[in-house]
Parts: sequence; C-alpha cells; structure tokens
Amino acid sequence: MNMFVRTVAAGIALAAAAAGVAVAQDYRLNPTYGTINLSAGFLPDPQVMPLQSGGQIDAQRVSSSCRGFIANAPDVRLNYSAGSYPLIISVNSNSDTTLVVNGPDGSWYCDDDGGVQGLNPSLRFGSPASGQYDIWVGTYGNASLQPAQLHISEVNSQ
Repeated sequence: MNMFVRTVAAGIALAAAAAGVAVAQDYRLNPTYGTINLSAGFLPDPQVMPLQSGGQIDAQRVSSSCRGFIANAPDVRLNYSAGSYPLIISVNSNSDTTLVVNGPDGSWYCDDDGGVQGLNPSLRFGSPASGQYDIWVGTYGNASLQPAQLHISEVNSQ
C-alpha cells in the first residue's frame, strides 16, 4: 500500500474514532438535574446542586485524560455570562468522584482529584468564556451512582 493510501486510511480511521467520541456524551440532551443561569458576581456563592454521580459510560471515551463513569446526558448545564472573576466548578462527595465539562469553545475539560478534599475533582477557568458549560459528574472505578454536590463558584473550590 502506498503512502497516500495509508495516509487516507489513517485519516478515515481517525475521523471514525472522533465520531465515536462525539456520540459518547450528548450535550444536546436535556441535563438530568437542570440548568443554571449565572452572571459574574452571582450570589450566593457557591451555587450548590445535589445530584448522583456516575453512569454507564467510561469517561475515557471523551478523552484519554478523563476518568470515571458518567451518564450520556449532562448532569447540569451552566449558562454563564463571564466577567473579571474566575469560574470554579467542583464536586463535594464522600465517594471518589470525577468531573467532565464541555466548555463554550467545544473543548473537553476533565479532572479527577484536583479538589480540596482528597478524592473530589475541581476545574478552575481563570479567564472563563461566556456561554454554555455542560457538566458531567462521574464516579471513579465503577458505574455505581453516588450522592454528590456540584459547586459552582467564583471564589472557592470544594
């Protein structure tokens, strides 16, 4: 097989793999726990939403840097109007949780244990974009659902 044919075949395989990732999590679905609309300077800070972490889908299907098991639909949708503050999305749980966020730019952001309480995740957007943030809270290691709290803040992570 010549180099051109191999290159085209590799490109087709890569496109097929990317298409598989695109259907793994569907940000077009209604979020399971609702939508939050916030503008910079929101109060109270943090906004806290109770939910169940986890799902049946391995988060590594989104990106090799993601961990845990998540649902197909987002858990929460955040519509955010940015200002001069950072945006911090974190989870507080007694279980080992993970975080997957699809940002307004279409990029995927993931964290496992970056929060302040050991096995909890946290993502900090230093100069956040305005727009839609679709948020999945995962359970590390298995697909079981676990009680958790999603925290959205401009000052502290949980």
